[in-house]
Amino acid sequence: MTEYLRPTPWDVRNFHIDTFEVTSMEEEALAQTEERKGHYTIKIDPLSNPKRLLDSGFYYVDTLIEPVCKAEKLLNFDQEGITIEERYNLNTVLEIAEKTFHHGRFHRDFNIPNEQADKRYMNWTKDLIEKEQVYALNVQGETAGFYGFEKDKVLLLGMSRKYRGKGLARPFLSAACQKQLIESGSEELTTSISAANVASLNLFYSLGYRLRTTKDVYHKLNRLGG
Repeated sequence: MTEYLRPTPWDVRNFHIDTFEVTSMEEEALAQTEERKGHYTIKIDPLSNPKRLLDSGFYYVDTLIEPVCKAEKLLNFDQEGITIEERYNLNTVLEIAEKTFHHGRFHRDFNIPNEQADKRYMNWTKDLIEKEQVYALNVQGETAGFYGFEKDKVLLLGMSRKYRGKGLARPFLSAACQKQLIESGSEELTTSISAANVASLNLFYSLGYRLRTTKDVYHKLNRLGG
């Protein structure tokens, strides 16, 4: 039998239940979500008919917009006093992360308590720090934000409340993207943004990112599986 469930162990520690990504909408795949207890995620083309998912107990949680930016299209917004640092105070970055992520799909999942959703993004930030995949935004000697990445993907972006609304996000993101492109040797960068996060979408578009694909995200919680 084909195994359609891809374990996501990094989420087990947050939700205290087995977690999986479902790789197909086939009947056999959806049947496997009935056979074991767990929390399931599936991402589908928005034009796909979701009836089979809904009948199987899945529910819609989010639409992810996935913009891309070619290296030559990335716009530069230099600003005096801003630097991108690879050495920073871990606790300072985590304090910023704790107050940043409110648009994530797990925050929109009515089966996931907000404190568990917060913990999920905090642990993700910690993991990226441990793998040296976080840059810090430094403004005149103070950490004002952070940028998490992996290879050619922009994963996380956070700004301290103290520095929001001061015109720093665009020059920070521009500089961090340029640094990532140079260090990764990539020809383009991609990211994934919740359709509800309009501010982030506008920020990436202002730097030259353009829409490539979108995905609708559905979750399912099965408490009764074998």
